[in-house]
Amino acid sequence: MELTKRSGLRLGIGLALLIAASPMLTACDEPAAAVAAQPVTPPDVSYVAVKPQPFAIMRELPGRIAPTRVADVRPQVSGIIVERLFHQGSDVKAGDPLYRIDPKPFQVELMAQEAALAKAEAVLDQATRHARRIATLAHQHVASDAQNENAIAARRQAEADVAARKADVAKARLNLDYATIRAPINGRIGAALVSEGALVVPNDTTNLASIQQLDPIYADFTQSVSDLNKLRRAFVRGDLEQIEPGAAKIKLIVDDGLYSHTGKLLFSDAKVNADTGQVTLRGEFPNPNGELLPGMYVRVMIEQGIDNDAIAVPQQAVQRGRDGGSEVYVVKPDNRAALQPVRTGAVHAGKWLITDGLKPGDRVVIEGFQKFAAGDLVNPQAVDQVATSSISPDATVTKTSRSD
Repeated sequence: MELTKRSGLRLGIGLALLIAASPMLTACDEPAAAVAAQPVTPPDVSYVAVKPQPFAIMRELPGRIAPTRVADVRPQVSGIIVERLFHQGSDVKAGDPLYRIDPKPFQVELMAQEAALAKAEAVLDQATRHARRIATLAHQHVASDAQNENAIAARRQAEADVAARKADVAKARLNLDYATIRAPINGRIGAALVSEGALVVPNDTTNLASIQQLDPIYADFTQSVSDLNKLRRAFVRGDLEQIEPGAAKIKLIVDDGLYSHTGKLLFSDAKVNADTGQVTLRGEFPNPNGELLPGMYVRVMIEQGIDNDAIAVPQQAVQRGRDGGSEVYVVKPDNRAALQPVRTGAVHAGKWLITDGLKPGDRVVIEGFQKFAAGDLVNPQAVDQVATSSISPDATVTKTSRSD
């Protein structure tokens, strides 16, 4: 009986507590329902409206620096080197003395030839006077015609001997001048390959030093014949506009960035390398400060055509998909974001060249990717069209960048 009373009491207390708490539970559900009923504000995203604009197509090709001229310093006479007259690695001018060969043997030879010339001139003077006297006597019929002819022949032989002796003197003087070895060209001279006391002879296989002309300087680079054929086909189809002859400018990319001077294209080789399938091209660049040295590896940017209908977007707009392909977010007419696969051709100055996947007027998202997912409603905000427009016609675009 007592147990029944206690159970009834507990049941009554529970019902009373439940009745008292029911208004509080109702009050808690009202704010949650109100929040769920409020509309969600679409996130703000920035976009650019793409439009075609012309710009130059550049090819970035590997190359090497080469000197304009190279001259090996060699002796033209035999002798012992007695003095070196240049600093290794310095710039020299054509005609500057570089080495001095012992001149004494050549001085003695010159003196001997000058003496022989003086003797020949004395003989000529005597023969001339004798021929004049015989001619007078022959005119007076005192000397015979045979004597006159012999006198004339002796004079002519003396004249020939004088000419020969003059040639010997000139040769001896030239050899004495060759005893001072001079620079054949302007340029930078390298290491001295012989020292004082060395015996040098003409036609030796070893040169004394090498001089390289470095201003202007060449950049030799190669391009595959397949790329050249693609370029020609693009011109034929009208996809690219050909640059006027003589207007092509080339630039260099070195270790610390873009080289400050613009070069000019000299020629394109008329044959294809059978081993590599490449054709060789050469450009010429000013090098007033000697920044470019022979053998340096560089990248050459050569302007080869103009794309009049190119579309480019800021670099941050291009995303990588799960399959590794490139894609961008575009804002559809209903203001919903959608993923659009694209093909990229080149990147320059923070912009990707889009070769396929976009059309003029598409709104490409460039900021706010973390605020939405594909298919979400967004609030598109246009950004400055001047700052994000396509690359200008005189901009440079490389063709070795990412391509999908």
